[in-house]
Amino acid sequence: TSDGSPPPRSCEDYWWEWKHCRGLRHAFHHYYAHGELPTCGRWREDYEACRAWEKGRAAAAQEALCKSERARVMENQKYAPVWTLRKNPPPDWYLPLDQDKPN
Repeated sequence: TSDGSPPPRSCEDYWWEWKHCRGLRHAFHHYYAHGELPTCGRWREDYEACRAWEKGRAAAAQEALCKSERARVMENQKYAPVWTLRKNPPPDWYLPLDQDKPN
């Protein structure tokens, strides 16, 4: 939709995310946490689409960028919490811990 609205983020954000994603520290952390190297190509594609959006050249670039942003939001929402959150503290929360008791 070529309505003159700005991209969802500044194009520099996409560029920075791409550069960060390709960095050694991020690659190491991502490999440690997920067991695979990060895929950074989408950040670069989003940067190119953002530049095309800013120049007003392509409605397809706008659609691609919005679709990518929606996918990114959905990816972040798909992970469930590791444990269930409690609404109240346990009834005996104030008692000392049983550290000194033998098992």
